[in-house]
Amino acid sequence: MHRILKALVGALLLTTMAPMVRGQSAVPSSSKTAVTANGLVADFYQPVESRGPLPAVIVLGGSRGGLDERTAWQATALAEHGYAALHLAYIVGPGLPTSAHLPTAIHLIPLEYFKTAIDWLRTRPAVDPDRIGVVGTSIGGMAALLVAAHYPDLRVVVAAVPSSVIWSTFGSSHTSMFSRAGQPLPYLPYGSGRGSGVYNLFDEGLNALAQHPDATIPVEKINGPVMVICGKLDSLWPSCRMSVQVVARLEANSFKHALQILEYADAGHSVFGPPVASEHATFAALGGAAGNAARVDSWPKAVTFIDAALKPSER
Repeated sequence: MHRILKALVGALLLTTMAPMVRGQSAVPSSSKTAVTANGLVADFYQPVESRGPLPAVIVLGGSRGGLDERTAWQATALAEHGYAALHLAYIVGPGLPTSAHLPTAIHLIPLEYFKTAIDWLRTRPAVDPDRIGVVGTSIGGMAALLVAAHYPDLRVVVAAVPSSVIWSTFGSSHTSMFSRAGQPLPYLPYGSGRGSGVYNLFDEGLNALAQHPDATIPVEKINGPVMVICGKLDSLWPSCRMSVQVVARLEANSFKHALQILEYADAGHSVFGPPVASEHATFAALGGAAGNAARVDSWPKAVTFIDAALKPSER
């Protein structure tokens, strides 16, 4: 397990370490304000010129769980498109379970923290409290689906390279990554890791899902449209296998809202986000050399999907 944990730390660091340059934008600029109220660690973005209460989106990053640059680009781009955007840290930050060993920090994260963020947004004069959604990537995609399944205030979800289940924590203390009302939520243990690479740890774990059905995120409870996005060459975890599981559960429960899945055959874990100026080595390291091409396609489709849910009068 020590070998697997070390490999996972390295893989997760790849998702946040390498800088990437986004192309220049001609759209109106946005403002950013740090948020520390009620224990939150976040940045609040909104268009410099805005009229009336805005629809809002909570933006959740991946394993780093902090206010990293890549997720900030998503929040900035959404603000430039006319949204209030709350870039929310949930693992790394003052008062949060910061750890030098990132996977061990993903431990009993309380869903109530996300509810605090929703409630904070709902009280902002600049925000329409009935038009709030969430966008999450990787573990943030898992969190987006999970939080929306518990809190109907969220009216649309875009989950990129997500998990369909709640996973066990890493390290010597095995429990759930998430909690509610002080209790661990049901979780799926990892596989044995007999195969090479971190991917097999998750892939083998999914094979035992029938023995842990309560670990599956109850996505059918989400109160709005759901989009899932994945790359079939994802080398970090089986995001397409899990995205298909999300869709299957929604369809099996006659989900009444819009549902869309975007699968990219030549892309991996870096399949989502505002397009960057050029391809980057990190794309290939996480599976798939066509990551930026997928972003060129997936990002505007995701924004259009959110628009349909939160800006219906403008369509």
